[in-house]
Amino acid sequence: MDPVTLLPSFGNLLYTLVAFVVALSVIVTVHEYGHYIIGRLSGIHAEVFSIGFGPVLLSRVDRRGTRWQVAALPFGGYVRFLGDANAASAGADEATMAHLDAGQRRHTMHGAPLWARAATVAAGPVFNFILSIGIFAAIFMTVGVATETPVIGSLHALPGGAGGLRAGDEIRAIEGRPTPDYPALQAVADALPTLERMDYSVRRGGAETLVEGPAVSPPRIAVVTPESAAMEAGLRAGDVILAIDGWPVRSFAELQSIVKEAGERPLTLRVWREGAREFEVTLTPRRTDMPRREGGFETRYLIGIGGGFFFEPLTRSVGPMEALRAGAGQVSFIVGSSLSAMTHMLRGAISSCNLRGPIGIAETSGAAASAGLVDFIWFVAVLSTAVGLMNLFPIPVLDGGHLVFHAWEWAAGKPPPEAVMRVLMTLGLALVLSLMVFGLMNDLRC
Repeated sequence: MDPVTLLPSFGNLLYTLVAFVVALSVIVTVHEYGHYIIGRLSGIHAEVFSIGFGPVLLSRVDRRGTRWQVAALPFGGYVRFLGDANAASAGADEATMAHLDAGQRRHTMHGAPLWARAATVAAGPVFNFILSIGIFAAIFMTVGVATETPVIGSLHALPGGAGGLRAGDEIRAIEGRPTPDYPALQAVADALPTLERMDYSVRRGGAETLVEGPAVSPPRIAVVTPESAAMEAGLRAGDVILAIDGWPVRSFAELQSIVKEAGERPLTLRVWREGAREFEVTLTPRRTDMPRREGGFETRYLIGIGGGFFFEPLTRSVGPMEALRAGAGQVSFIVGSSLSAMTHMLRGAISSCNLRGPIGIAETSGAAASAGLVDFIWFVAVLSTAVGLMNLFPIPVLDGGHLVFHAWEWAAGKPPPEAVMRVLMTLGLALVLSLMVFGLMNDLRC
């Protein structure tokens, strides 16, 4: 084999690894900083703040006596507090604790009041959620949101052009049907999926005029899902699907209908790409369990593309409070969908392939980074939410498990017996490792 042929694959692998490490490092740093700063404010002294494991590459000690370090294996991190036996704060270092007086023990994780320990443990996941809300809010403030009335911000490139429509036109009606807002516009697209050209009534320069334009939702790709059949086939945002298996496609709704009926049958797509010749690709729809906004899941066969209108809507700026509410809503949706997915997987209602391991997450990181900076930052926010949620699970060795122990101590007036703690921590570690292996097996077989 010619080694030169391996260079593109090696480059893609390197790019994927770098994207994964960057995403994970940001999320881990924020998570561990939550533990550190709330611990510090609660009077608990951190001896080491580490990003990564293994041999130390860089380190310094601050004026409070905390060693900040970057280690060679960038797949996690930890904060080790005074008196901890290990990085997980799973037990006390009895030798160290024996040499501390009452005042010094107060600054350990094991001698601090219950409220301080619980707050320090909970801070890691909470900071993950705060990071996600902040990122989503920043994106909403940067990109803006569509105006309430349908106004054309810019026109997408289409094979047949945009007819007489222009940027700045306010769409008042289509084929005689009023379109006062975007739900009404989408209703027209759903009601008239077979019309390739339509009559538009638009407000332009203070007057209304009638012009011809394309389908409201043409078979244009607005977004390509990472690790999908479409991405592997080389399709891009902006491509227009002209035909499937020789049958002309006039709207995105028609495209969806054909893919849905095909199931797992291979499809040949004829594609138009701006500035390039038309070409064909063959791909096979994949079974996908899609979360519904109202709850639950819908199993569909998808090629991994999303559509939209023939134009980019005019946007308005978003204030900080509105953006934060939208960011919190996005986090709430991700948490709800994740919990619902786990419940459905346990019941066997959806495929266990929805649980991905490190390879799948790394591949998605690389795909998101390839799609653009905004997509990658959005992915970091989604992953941060997932990490925060996972750490709240009541499994010993995770933050949620520690919080369960603290709840027991609050209710019983004393912590669980040390022997019970050791057994539960061992079982928890075994469960977490089993889930990781299961996810890795899914990466390889699904």
